[in-house]
Amino acid sequence: MAGNLLARSAHDLGAAAWFGGTLMGAVGLNGATAKAKDPKERTRLSSLGWAKWTPVQITAFAVHGIGGLGLIGANKGRVGGQDSVGSNTVWKSVVTVVGMALSLYSGILGKKVGDLSHEGGQGVTEPHGAASDELAKAQKQLKVVQWLLPVFSGAVIVMGAKQGEMQRPENIVKGLLRK
Repeated sequence: MAGNLLARSAHDLGAAAWFGGTLMGAVGLNGATAKAKDPKERTRLSSLGWAKWTPVQITAFAVHGIGGLGLIGANKGRVGGQDSVGSNTVWKSVVTVVGMALSLYSGILGKKVGDLSHEGGQGVTEPHGAASDELAKAQKQLKVVQWLLPVFSGAVIVMGAKQGEMQRPENIVKGLLRK
C-alpha cells in the first residue's frame, strides 16, 4: 500500500488543484474583477490573474497525470482483471483529456479577452454594448467554459473516488468473480 502513496497523492493533489483553481477563478477572481469601477480593468485584471494561475495549472496537470500513470501501472492487474475497473479508467482518462483540452481552450479565450481588454466589459465574461464582435464572442464562450472546467475536474475527482472504492477487499472479490 505504501508503494502507491506517492502516486495516489500526486494524482489526487493535481486534480484538487485543478478543481479548486478553476472554481475559485470563476467565482472569486472573475466575480471580484467584475466589480472593478473601470470596465477596462475588469477584463485586464482577470486576465492577469488567470495568467498567474497558468503555471500552477500546468503543474497540476503534470502531477495529476504522472500520479495517474503510476496508479495504472501499480494496479494493472486490477485494471485488466476486475469488473468495471478498466472501463472506469478509460472513461476517467477521456474526461481528464477533454477537461485539459477545455482548459487549454479557456486559456486561448482568456488571452484573447486580455488582448482586447482595452475595450472593457460589463463583466469579465459579459460583453458591454460597445464590445467588438471578437471580444463579445470570446467572453460568451469563456462564460460557458469557466463553468465546464469545475464540472470536468470534479468528475475526475469523483471517478477517482469510485476507483478507491473499487479497491475495498469486498469489491475486489466481487469484481473478480463477475469478470
